[in-house]
Amino acid sequence: MYLRITKRRNADGTEVRYYQLAENTWDAKRGCAVAKVVYNFGRADQLDADQLRRLAASILRVVSSDTVSSGGAPAGGADDLRIRDSWSYGGVHVLEELWKEVGIGAVLTGRAKKAGTKQPFERALFAMVANRALEPYSKLYCWEQWLREEVFLPSAAPLALQHLYRAMDFLEEHKAEVEKAVFFRMADLMNADVDLIFYDTTSLHFEVDEEDELERKRDDRKYDPLRKRGYSKNGREDAPQIVVGLAVTRDGLPVRSWVFSGDTADVTTVEKVKADLKGWRLGRCMFVGDAGMNSEENRRRLALGNGKYILGSRLRAGDEVTTDVLARQGRYQEVKDNLRVKEVIVGDGERRRRYVVCHNPDEEARQCAHRAKLLAEVGAEIEAMRARPDRKHSKRTCALLTSGRFGRYLRETKGGKLRIDRAAVAEAERYDGKWVITSNDDTLTAEDLALGYKQLLRVEDCWRQLKSGLHMRPVRHFRPWRIQAHVTISVLALLLERIAEIRAGDTWRNVAAKLGQIKVVEYDRAGARVLQTTEVREEAAALLQQLGVPLPPRFHAIEPTPAT
Repeated sequence: MYLRITKRRNADGTEVRYYQLAENTWDAKRGCAVAKVVYNFGRADQLDADQLRRLAASILRVVSSDTVSSGGAPAGGADDLRIRDSWSYGGVHVLEELWKEVGIGAVLTGRAKKAGTKQPFERALFAMVANRALEPYSKLYCWEQWLREEVFLPSAAPLALQHLYRAMDFLEEHKAEVEKAVFFRMADLMNADVDLIFYDTTSLHFEVDEEDELERKRDDRKYDPLRKRGYSKNGREDAPQIVVGLAVTRDGLPVRSWVFSGDTADVTTVEKVKADLKGWRLGRCMFVGDAGMNSEENRRRLALGNGKYILGSRLRAGDEVTTDVLARQGRYQEVKDNLRVKEVIVGDGERRRRYVVCHNPDEEARQCAHRAKLLAEVGAEIEAMRARPDRKHSKRTCALLTSGRFGRYLRETKGGKLRIDRAAVAEAERYDGKWVITSNDDTLTAEDLALGYKQLLRVEDCWRQLKSGLHMRPVRHFRPWRIQAHVTISVLALLLERIAEIRAGDTWRNVAAKLGQIKVVEYDRAGARVLQTTEVREEAAALLQQLGVPLPPRFHAIEPTPAT
């Protein structure tokens, strides 16, 4: 590292010199060393020479044990060092490098330029995505506390709170184009397998009493009410909610997200999902969904345009799956120790339907043991009620009959007594360790279909990460476009996390913990104020190499100490 002097000649013939702190780095493409500017001091004629001397002395004092003298006096001792502050830096550094590598920043900057705005929306959105991945709180906390007190992100210093909210509006307006561009960049970068696209939905409830009733307008766009009561997948039927859809690749990399009103049924979301993904050139894009997606209308829509699908089937619906597919005799094919498959064809010609019955012996044993435990408990309850001298137990009888745990295995006699329903027990045993899937793709074997459907668990992993790690709920917004933008920001954070997890071979929680040891320290010494990255330990350096992220710069700023 050295002091570099550059010159510029003005139109009147005068020459201006500039001082820069620079270092030589090797450029593999050019095959030579090139100068990299670390810090610009500014014009030489506007700098105080004595301040530069003190600065040089302080730098040498930090990196060398030799005493540096100027005019026979020491430049400063250990007592001259004053630590002013420190901030977390490792996580932000990695996320920003991945943000650039995936091209999210470039896409947002390009959209802003096309829209004719110079607002710092890209910086605002990165700040919110990084906050969601590292310390998920509200947008107000992100701006008011996190960016100013907890992390080192100088590029976000000019941001005002209004930039964050306006950036959310900007993101929602360009959501489709941004997601599409980011997906293609991510797919090339990660060599993602897009042969199978997995889709599922979940619900997010709001801590409010009333549903949204009126549509809202923003500019010329109208937004239907989103917060509605409907079927809740987290047991909060009492609260208004939204329905969130997510499509992911086989590796759990997010493809695209959707937000629907809370009273939307899962089966009605498929048509929009397929229409939005049309033209994305996903290769042989096969839609994989759970039993909630499986309806005759959905299968018809998915099959349009030679579309292919793998869908779970309900076992107890009383349709042909219950009466024909599960009852069909045949030998299972061993796939692995905990999976057996059997193919069943129902119908002929155009009405032909292909099913695969899957069986997990380990899961069958687990379910059988669980049911035996439940039956022992409810049997003890029945005996306890029978032993009562007054034989008055109508309230307890009603409680057991309506119980979600015991009710399915009980029946009530004409005399009002409870008995274990052996027919219900035998019917439940029929489904132990089994699930059924259906597909219209005849090129895949029964084994391929079974293993492909099991990958749907990747979506469940994403939901857990979004809700538990990224704290997508609570949603502190009420405007529909802000709610949609909040979900998109959470999914972008999930994308960066999943890339880091795949490269590191570890969970994001562990990755972030290791990166937390990298900090930036601000200190004063010998007349200079220095912003410096702490020493990167061997463990953290190895992790950065796995992630494909360069080491952070050692110095961020070296300036004369401000006069007090």
